[in-house]
Amino acid sequence: MQPDSTASSRRIARQILDLISEARFDPGHHLREQHLADALGVSRTPVRAGLKELTRLGAVEARPNQGFFLLKRSDELELLEIEQSKSNDQKLYERLVHDRIAGVLPESFTQTEISQRYDVDRGVLTRTLVKLSEDGLIARNAGHGWRFQQTLNSDVALRNSYGFRLMIEPAALLTPNLHVDRQMLKRLRAQHLRLITHPDVTQVPAKEIFETDAAFHELLAEASGNLFVLQAIQQQNRLRRLLEFGSYHNKRRVKEWCEEHVAIIDALRENKQEQAAELMRKHLQYAFDQVNVKNTRA
Repeated sequence: MQPDSTASSRRIARQILDLISEARFDPGHHLREQHLADALGVSRTPVRAGLKELTRLGAVEARPNQGFFLLKRSDELELLEIEQSKSNDQKLYERLVHDRIAGVLPESFTQTEISQRYDVDRGVLTRTLVKLSEDGLIARNAGHGWRFQQTLNSDVALRNSYGFRLMIEPAALLTPNLHVDRQMLKRLRAQHLRLITHPDVTQVPAKEIFETDAAFHELLAEASGNLFVLQAIQQQNRLRRLLEFGSYHNKRRVKEWCEEHVAIIDALRENKQEQAAELMRKHLQYAFDQVNVKNTRA
């Protein structure tokens, strides 16, 4: 299966999970391809690929000459993580920033130097440099080549990031047009409770912890109905992934910020926007205050 088709099957698999959750199907339910295709507005071919992905993950069973049948309960499905494949652009993006932070790459560089060093396709490199520029991580030199911005100084970047988020995330929750996907809130709440109750959260993969955190903030940004807010938080999450990804040694703080997230989720489920906004402000303020002392998650 080619990378693009893999990403497509995972996307459809996530959509199928949402349909199963909304319909509250019980284990043993026959998942008919045509019914799912009609509900998703696609053909049966991508639906079949999505069902095969869920079969691989143990959520669905493929029975010869019968079709696909649900194996897991709804609460088990809520904890199911479907990995999103990384594009070559994203892999190069992360490698360049990691190498700059590690001091492997100089502040200033040319496109030819990067192409030779990492042996990448010119199209991938061009798109990656454009994305790094859009995210404020690099800028063109006055003469020739590119240079990394000071935002890649981790202390400065994190302090500025939390300061910026303090300005917009609490305010976004006060918008009159706030509309939160309640099904996604429920799934996120379950994911957070899993981390809170885990006997040793340091044994949970860093990727899972980060994705739970990032998904929470992006869902609430999207709920504001303002595309610019969502894009800003997505950009902040890309930066945080690079600067904070390995900083989960503080088991107590991970559980604390999960509990803070759950409190915000519960306030939103009760339609208490002002309370949710104040909880968000306190949540981010703590991280902002601590960022110069140690790596703290928010």
